[in-house]
Order: sequence, then C-alpha cells, then structure tokens
Amino acid sequence: MRSFALGRHFDGILAWDSSFHLKPDDQRAMFAIFAAHAATGAILMFNAGAAGEAIGSYRGDPLYHASLDAAEYETLRARTGFDLVEHAIGDPAKGGRIVWIARRHSDRQV
Repeated sequence: MRSFALGRHFDGILAWDSSFHLKPDDQRAMFAIFAAHAATGAILMFNAGAAGEAIGSYRGDPLYHASLDAAEYETLRARTGFDLVEHAIGDPAKGGRIVWIARRHSDRQV
C-alpha cells in the first residue's frame, strides 16, 4: 500500500479499515498515492479512528491502530486536490465509524 504505483487513474479509491494500520507518517504519504491514482472527479473513501496510536486485539493477536487528528486529514485532503463531500463521526448508518468521503477536483500532480 505504501509503495502502490499502478500508473493509472481510477474513478474511485477505497481505503477502508486499512490505512489506519499504518504509522502516522505513512498515512500522510498515502494522500499523494491517492492523488496519483485518482481521475478528475474520483471519489476517495477512507475511515479513521480516534486521533493517536493504540494497540488493539484481533482474534487474540495484537493489532496496531493510528489515526491523525481531523484537522490534519483536512489539510492533507485539500493539499492533494480532494474536496470534502462528507465527514461522519459515529453514524450508525456507517457502522459507527469515522468516515471521510472526498472528490478529486483536478489532475494536477502532487
């Protein structure tokens, strides 16, 4: 995921229950990767957790989680050419997750 480079553009990018398992600096770098793969008008959907780092558990094994604060996700989103469509926190219709949905507004290089 951190070195993903397909050389193509897509109309949608989904990073669901995935990028928050990366260290904070790797999450920051993902926005340039999202932008490099997003066509004009592409939808980006990703989810996050509470800001900070934690070790949880999945089926009895430790599982790393990290999320940036909302202001930093906003900055990264805007800097890489995505306009906010929706940001939901704890909405039961969205599985109680922190959800970000954005649309790519240009093909400029990041």
